[in-house]
Amino acid sequence: MANNFELPNIPERPIKPRNHGLTMMMDKGLSIRQTEDFISANENLTDIAKLGFGTAYVTNQLEEKVKLYKKHNIRPYFGGTLFEAFIARNKFDDYQRLCDKYDLDLCEVSDGSIEIPHDQKLEYIRELAKSRTVLSEVGSKDAGIIISPAKWIKMMQTELEAGSWKVIAEGRESGNVGVFRPNGTAHTYLINKIIAKIKPEDILWEAPQKTQQVWFIKLFGSNVNLGNIAPNEVIPLECLRLGLRGDTFFEHLPEDVTINLRQVAKKDGKK
Repeated sequence: MANNFELPNIPERPIKPRNHGLTMMMDKGLSIRQTEDFISANENLTDIAKLGFGTAYVTNQLEEKVKLYKKHNIRPYFGGTLFEAFIARNKFDDYQRLCDKYDLDLCEVSDGSIEIPHDQKLEYIRELAKSRTVLSEVGSKDAGIIISPAKWIKMMQTELEAGSWKVIAEGRESGNVGVFRPNGTAHTYLINKIIAKIKPEDILWEAPQKTQQVWFIKLFGSNVNLGNIAPNEVIPLECLRLGLRGDTFFEHLPEDVTINLRQVAKKDGKK
């Protein structure tokens, strides 16, 4: 990734295509012109573009949009809710044909809106993984459904074994379900249990809110996989990753510099 000037103590970010440090942008209905503008500003910072929930069904110039993303090395895919809409209608083969029609190499298998027996979900993953890269989502979109940490871990493990490239930890576009509490704070106990068994680089955390992004960056470092990022938040997120915003400013500075700056700030605060 080209930077405009040199600055020491900036963490290294892998170049695209990358396997970790992923940023997944959530496209909830950008026009072609907006997509072009987004790509112009964010091409090097964005790995994946999710056409959120079922928006692909009603998006104008869908084929052109998909081609635009692919041309600029951003991998587009249809949101998991659309997959579930096909499954609910017993149209799995039609879903595969749809992915073929738009030449999508990335797809999502989820069961956040409907209940799919887990053995059946694993079969969907295995089948799709024969010809595509699969993201599978774990967790319900319903705040009233509580999944035990042991079940989260088991589902993630078996879905990775079935062929998922990454497992998505549900947070929804609002950031108040799944690995988050209703007030948007991280479900720390659950997350700690998960990462004790699942490698963090195998997980893509949905984190639409800035406070959530900061929390994950401080826990896992700059190259944590984050998703459901709004189009206008991709550059601000990259600045969080690099320690170029106040929330993560001291994450990458040498310890002696950090201590000195904080001591000076403390003294100034007493004046």
